[in-house]
Amino acid sequence: MRTIKSIIIHCSATYAGQDIGTAEIDKWHKQQGWDEIGYHFVIRRSGEIEKGRTLEKIGAHCRGHNAESIGICLVGGIDKDGKPENNFTKNQFSALISLTAKLKRQFPAIQHIHGHNEFSGKACPCFDVKEFFGKKNSDK
Repeated sequence: MRTIKSIIIHCSATYAGQDIGTAEIDKWHKQQGWDEIGYHFVIRRSGEIEKGRTLEKIGAHCRGHNAESIGICLVGGIDKDGKPENNFTKNQFSALISLTAKLKRQFPAIQHIHGHNEFSGKACPCFDVKEFFGKKNSDK
């Protein structure tokens, strides 16, 4: 098993009305030439957590940080005009808290929870991950 030191949060950059999951994202990623979905988990609008790429496999979600991280994608993230928007549901945020807590117990070496925007010029995941988890929690 690989060493996991961080969790990186993403968004699907889809509208609030689009309830997609791993099947759709897997298809998109394959259309880009990838072998499979790049994220390890997808959290649907309902808060349902779907498994993507297995945890044993290195993700394809954050260049330069994939080898030692787990990628989680929240469905949503853009407004009706295609601009970044924190439009995630309470159920999604509850599921995110639950999933990250579980992963931190499963992989005690996890020290950080980051937003994709900390490593890219993108708005993804369209909210402040450090503020959401509390600076202390995300930098632990």
